[in-house]
Amino acid sequence: MDDHTSVVFSIDRTSQMPVFQQVYEGLRERIATGSFVSGSRLPPTRSLAVELGVSRSTIVTAYEQLVAEGYVEGRQGSAYAVCDMGEVELAAKPKPAATPISAPKRPGRKPFSPGVPDMRHFPYRQWARCVARVARNEPESLITPGDLFGDLRLRQAICEHIFQWRGVRANPEQVLITAGSGDALEICIRALAKPGDRVGLEDPGYPQIRNFVSSLGMRSLWLNVGQEGAELPPSSGTKLPCLVVLTPTQQYPLGGAMTPARRREFLSWAERADAWLIEDDYDSEFRYAGRPIPALASFDRNERTIYTGSFSKIFSNNLRLGYLVIPDALTQIFADTLRRFGGKASIMPQRALATFFEDGEFYRHLRRVRRIYAERRRVLIDLLKSELGGDAQIEDPQAGMQFVLSFPDGCDDVGLSKAANEQGLSVSALSAYYASDQPRKGLVLGFCGFSPEELEEGVKTLAPIIRECLDPPPDSRVRS
Repeated sequence: MDDHTSVVFSIDRTSQMPVFQQVYEGLRERIATGSFVSGSRLPPTRSLAVELGVSRSTIVTAYEQLVAEGYVEGRQGSAYAVCDMGEVELAAKPKPAATPISAPKRPGRKPFSPGVPDMRHFPYRQWARCVARVARNEPESLITPGDLFGDLRLRQAICEHIFQWRGVRANPEQVLITAGSGDALEICIRALAKPGDRVGLEDPGYPQIRNFVSSLGMRSLWLNVGQEGAELPPSSGTKLPCLVVLTPTQQYPLGGAMTPARRREFLSWAERADAWLIEDDYDSEFRYAGRPIPALASFDRNERTIYTGSFSKIFSNNLRLGYLVIPDALTQIFADTLRRFGGKASIMPQRALATFFEDGEFYRHLRRVRRIYAERRRVLIDLLKSELGGDAQIEDPQAGMQFVLSFPDGCDDVGLSKAANEQGLSVSALSAYYASDQPRKGLVLGFCGFSPEELEEGVKTLAPIIRECLDPPPDSRVRS
């Protein structure tokens, strides 16, 4: 007769806890509380599997975990035996109160946050299949970086993508994977500028870039944005910038594209001034009328342009992957910068994203969300015109993930934004994007991350606030 210890517990098939962990927890608790004495043998894995109605591999996994934690030992040619625990005894874990299980809620998004993709339309299953395939067939690629500049297959996929969509010719050796567009700009500035240098920035533009340039001890040279795009910096003198950051395809936040003539002027300026242009192509895939506008870098025959792109607007803000396309003359400088300051891009999702490209899933997802976002843009414009009439001065570039609702100069767009945010919206004042003391007034309204029903509810809340700002009651005019 077998002298192994008897096990008395059952498996809860409705529990969220994995079966092997239920077996492990049941045995561990009995060992810790002294129900299984030192030296006693656990049941053979096969017989316990039959008793509990589970697979033998499940029992083996639970036993191996007990061995790893020192509760039992596996003796050669013998059954697993309980170790001597000495005076140590673990308190029994209190059983948690039963609570209903509900699906996780989507993190709240407030209309009208700009630049926010709708993750409800993300192809989770297709992405999971790519991750699983890489984990199964190439697990080392999830942990071990193959190159300082990032995963080679992803860089090859990026080269094909930017050539087909943006007309930019590059080889994989010129592509550097980054932790998003912010990291890309940081690497550029660290590699090409030093404290005291001037950096040309669009006005209006990203406040984060402005703050980063200042934090590194550099000085910003503001380039006013007009109908043709950003104005040219000087070609000589004390205010000559060493590099200029531009959003020529879709100016942020005003929208609109830089004219071809101004693009050629910037390329000529960079050559004369021996300076560099950083082209931030942050959401160029979203164009809702006409053909895609070629990137500035596609016109650059003198290789003075560093092209930056991001997957956050198409894929997910949480993926934190972007890329740089670097002129051949700068690849060694950028490699040295990475070695000095370290790279921030996670290696784990890179091969999976390359597979996502290779399978065609990236382009299927892009085509789908472009249709969805185009419809949402139309819905929001119609709603604003319906609610505000002639007060809705919409600057619609028919591209991007947001547009500007402009107001007269006397409007307090900061106060309007604050009032809207207090009502549960996320609305940005246009004047907050300016460095100058005479900013334009308006609101920057995003539409991609919100369903038509959410946009309608948002406009119903926003419209009365706008009407009150543009046409305040008579008594408030007197007080002011």
